[in-house]
Amino acid sequence: MKILIIEDDEKIIDFLKRGLEEESYSVDFSKNGEEGLYLASVNDYDLILLDIMLPLIDGIEVCKKLRQANINTPIIMLTAKDSVEDTIRGLDIGANDYLPKPFSFSELLARIRVQLRTNNHQQTKLKIADLELDLLSKSAKRAGNIINLTAKEFALLEYLIKNKNRVLSETVLSSMLNNMDEVNISNVVNVYIYRLRNKIDKPYDKKLIKTVRGMGFRISDE
Repeated sequence: MKILIIEDDEKIIDFLKRGLEEESYSVDFSKNGEEGLYLASVNDYDLILLDIMLPLIDGIEVCKKLRQANINTPIIMLTAKDSVEDTIRGLDIGANDYLPKPFSFSELLARIRVQLRTNNHQQTKLKIADLELDLLSKSAKRAGNIINLTAKEFALLEYLIKNKNRVLSETVLSSMLNNMDEVNISNVVNVYIYRLRNKIDKPYDKKLIKTVRGMGFRISDE
């Protein structure tokens, strides 16, 4: 699942980005309202974390413009302001939730899960053959058996399943992994594909992850 952070405090951005990526979310960020509005308008995000006090365009205006454009991505507003008036204003212009700073990361995660669960347009479970991913609990099962995955393994498997039957090049997969602060080594994709195969394919007769020689990898139940 992909989250957009629109926040001008670099320390908060770093804190949120690292924490969310450890939870297997893919993260984009912007440090001003103008760029954040553009990113939210041209990309599909599962959720937006939006600060109120932003350069160029404030968070209230960003939220208002997104709703006017019929972009219904769940928005959690983050702000140092904690008055009743600010809360009401944020919710009135279309925000789904409101969290004053400072906040605990565990509370933020809980609120994110609530928004993803209550917005019906969000796909929270993925399945191919007898392999199932729960994107909220970050759990994986095959044939009913629990599979323990690291955050990066889970993210890679989620990406493969969302693009099932499509051949994904090593360049595309490497870029996805490197965006999660992975060390940029030449065989990073092969390393993670090997790990995934050992966990989700090796114990079972039907192999799901295929190598397409000279092109990349795909996941398929064919």
